[in-house]
Amino acid sequence: MKILVTGGGGFLGRYIVEDLLAKGHAVSSFGRSPQDELKSMGVEVVRGDLSNSEAVHSACIGMDAVFHAAAKAGIWGSRESYFAVNVMGTRNVLNACKAHGVKYLVYTSTPSVVFNRESFKGANESLAYGKNWLCHYAETKAIAEKEVIKAHSDSLKICALRPHLIFGPRDSHLLPRVIESVLAKRLKIIGTGKNRVDVSYVSDAASAHVNALEALIDGNACGKVYFISQGQPVVLWDWLNRIFSELGIAPLKKRISLRMAYLVATILEGIWKLFSMKGDPPMTRFAAVELAKDHYFDISHAKNDLNYQPKYTMDEAIAKTVSDLKQYL
Repeated sequence: MKILVTGGGGFLGRYIVEDLLAKGHAVSSFGRSPQDELKSMGVEVVRGDLSNSEAVHSACIGMDAVFHAAAKAGIWGSRESYFAVNVMGTRNVLNACKAHGVKYLVYTSTPSVVFNRESFKGANESLAYGKNWLCHYAETKAIAEKEVIKAHSDSLKICALRPHLIFGPRDSHLLPRVIESVLAKRLKIIGTGKNRVDVSYVSDAASAHVNALEALIDGNACGKVYFISQGQPVVLWDWLNRIFSELGIAPLKKRISLRMAYLVATILEGIWKLFSMKGDPPMTRFAAVELAKDHYFDISHAKNDLNYQPKYTMDEAIAKTVSDLKQYL
């Protein structure tokens, strides 16, 4: 098959591309960067911006399937910037798929679409979409996911995946930024320190995406959404401290209550907005809530419908991740 991966040069996207190549597919990658490494692997690289409808349409010509993994991530920035990429960009992908006869679309969503400031303990995909948004990323991804699922049809079969806290080798954002905050002594344990969360090893998350395409081809998973993780929630702060310890970094011990962290984040967000400061605030309200509360989900639907089964144990995943993270020290 001829398959396009938006964001193929990104963290998750690169793994999806590699899995597709291993299965013998002809793969193209759409993104803003040169993606020279992908070119050397035989991937056709199409440079462009998701907000450019013409560029997206051009990239979709002749494709049998599309993986829409590109997005504006992070938890700070203007709503306009998130809306342009996550909503308008997704609309461009949907329109291009319809216009050029693409048969299958696998959309990379996020569990943040159900964010409502409360804890989630083993909840499934019956959860309502979120409310009381504290970051534009979560809100715009929810808008996009709704439109993606609504666009499912017999001619364009669609499903959406919600991988939770993706980690692994080649991650240049999530854990490296956490480590940077720890080394700068900007991070404390928020809340009780006993909250449990889902995590997703990147290789397994990519496999789930490829499985999703195969499920759509077989007539399964159509018009559905799926939570993706390793299927074994971790105690977040113990998990992080284990990684720190294996990197030779002193574990976090100091704590701050969620109430206090939320207050500090509110003040910091106000300062950043008032003075138009560059970069992200050291803490945001969204991050404070996410770092303090339980959020893990039931992945049995993904196991049943997508034949998804994580291949890596947590010990294996952490070992590979730690080995890669040493480059940032």
